[in-house]
Amino acid sequence: MSDVVVTLNAGSSSIKFALFRMRGGGIEDEPLAAGMIEDTGGTPRLKVDAHDGAGAQVSPLAGGGGFEGLLQHLLGWIEANMAGHVLRAAGHRVVHGGAEFAAPLVVDAGILDRLEALAPLAPAHQPHNLAAIRALQALTPALPQVACFDTGFHQGGPALASIFALPHELTAAGVRRYGFHGLSYEYIASVLPRHAGAAAEGRVVVAHLGHGASMCAMAGRKSVATTMGMTALDGLPMGRRCGALDPGVVLYLMSQCGMTAEAVSELLYQRSGLLGVSGISDDMRVLLDSPAPRAREAVDLFTYQVSRHLGSLAAALGGLDVLVFTAGIGEHAAPVREAVCRRAAWLGVELDPEANRRGRVRISTAASRVRVLVIPTDENLMIARHTAALIAPATGRAAREGARRNKGTANERAEAGEERERGRTA
Repeated sequence: MSDVVVTLNAGSSSIKFALFRMRGGGIEDEPLAAGMIEDTGGTPRLKVDAHDGAGAQVSPLAGGGGFEGLLQHLLGWIEANMAGHVLRAAGHRVVHGGAEFAAPLVVDAGILDRLEALAPLAPAHQPHNLAAIRALQALTPALPQVACFDTGFHQGGPALASIFALPHELTAAGVRRYGFHGLSYEYIASVLPRHAGAAAEGRVVVAHLGHGASMCAMAGRKSVATTMGMTALDGLPMGRRCGALDPGVVLYLMSQCGMTAEAVSELLYQRSGLLGVSGISDDMRVLLDSPAPRAREAVDLFTYQVSRHLGSLAAALGGLDVLVFTAGIGEHAAPVREAVCRRAAWLGVELDPEANRRGRVRISTAASRVRVLVIPTDENLMIARHTAALIAPATGRAAREGARRNKGTANERAEAGEERERGRTA
């Protein structure tokens, strides 16, 4: 018998999962199985990706019962198909940890309530993340569940990078930049030395370009600046999200167009981005294949904004040594990478067009002052590693360390606020 952990990423229309075998207190890098429950709000299907090249297995599921009913199906599949393996824990992607939670931790009812209070900061993600945890608690009360925060990687960065130019009392109340896609950036940081050598410790920008998109500046493989802010709306245009927007636009929509807060939220989260500009699709593959002028405009706007934010992040770093593309668009859309690299020639980027077309790991020339890499991300593996560390024999020590980090984050924020207040009144 061997122990396994399941990772879960629950969204509005799907529940993605992967199963990893524990070994020696750690996790094997390759999952035993991975897949998703699709169309959770309609006619759900369980899709399991085969790792032997045989293709995906798709099974229709009975609807109804919400997350609890769907996760019951998943647990049943694991029991029927993972003979010889014992499920020891579940690890969850939780988008927002706020200022209080930086390190992964085993959740309980009190922590869930505190995470629920952060739902307004990530309304498209947080409620679904937490609903999956509550559903699994109802089904398997004794199964440990670990929350891994997408904001965690960015905690502890420079204070100035997290502050908006708003009154101090709002900053102290938590109105600040948090950043997201932290599990993806954490994974890239963990594997970067094998691809970039000593340059991995230098000035690095990682572009996580997918349906949700952001960029992160790293120094010493730690986050020092990122494009997303208090919520996941800021920064780059995304599949359906607007990205950076003049706040006056929101005021105009509400005061002059009569839109409610709910209507503005739906516009900015669901009807903007690539979909809004193109009027065709939120899928970069569809837009790249389309001859429609508005599809080309959406692609050009996306690559322009990536290039513009790259310049900003390079300025925060004082230069650039490595540029990494990752996530769905970053890993697979060669024309997007090419457009960004062409605009970044002033930074010392020299693209190797053939390497880029073939999807090689290194797509810059040998003479390029900046090394440009394409590295697939693996958020599931990061969640599995954190989960195993918290439930392994060293659980007590790991849990105490996580609690110390989370407490430290909150205390640091409070002390920083007090220091700023003393400076303001001195």
